[in-house]
Amino acid sequence: MMTFFSALAAICCIETSDLLAAPSPIRPEDPPARYQAVRLKKSITIDGNWDKDAWKGSEILRVDRPMGDIPKFTPKVEARMAYDRENAYVIFRVQDRYVRSVVQEYNGNVSGDSCVEFFFAPDPAKPLCYFNLEINAGGTPLIFYITKPMSGLTRLQPEEISQIEIAHSMPRIVYPEIEEPVTWTIECRIPFSILEKYTAITRPAPGVQWKANFYKTGSRTSSPNYLTWSTVAFERPNFHLPQFFGDIQFK
Repeated sequence: MMTFFSALAAICCIETSDLLAAPSPIRPEDPPARYQAVRLKKSITIDGNWDKDAWKGSEILRVDRPMGDIPKFTPKVEARMAYDRENAYVIFRVQDRYVRSVVQEYNGNVSGDSCVEFFFAPDPAKPLCYFNLEINAGGTPLIFYITKPMSGLTRLQPEEISQIEIAHSMPRIVYPEIEEPVTWTIECRIPFSILEKYTAITRPAPGVQWKANFYKTGSRTSSPNYLTWSTVAFERPNFHLPQFFGDIQFK
């Protein structure tokens, strides 16, 4: 029978031994990354267009801190975040190679594909409790609410996940793998209402701060890669270490 640890490792592409081990710094810790997310005057049309006017007032963050072995190709990954009264918005742009995307079921093993991820703790009183939203290049999502990486995991339901609006520039299935250079985008709208079913969130407003991290992975591509925005001081790839999350400050 599959244990909780092996199930989480299989879904999230991390080693079971890493889930059981205490984090050990492998280099002097960088300070947590910081990002200022702006409030939008009107909602964004979710179409995957990185260059549209709606994003021009948002700063760009870079997901460029590697974990694990250096891949044969390191993608260039950028992201932006914004919010309005009812939603959070995130967009990624990935300049990539060895792109693969085959998982199509909600909450499937999307992190094995070319995948971008946004982990966020929306309750400042519980900075170690977080949602992990993972979306492969074909636009298929996974999202759990995690109260403790080793013992508390709740999958969001399909009817809730379907309320997350996602635009993807790549086809739903990318196979065989694209070895040549290609740029792809993922853009999404995350309604606060679906998060509030799982925890008491503090909705973004000027002065509010969330803990979060942005990631890029592709563990089952021919060039496995693990990149983070805020440094995760751990020897092996493991994104489920919320103590290393950065700060999202809402303007």
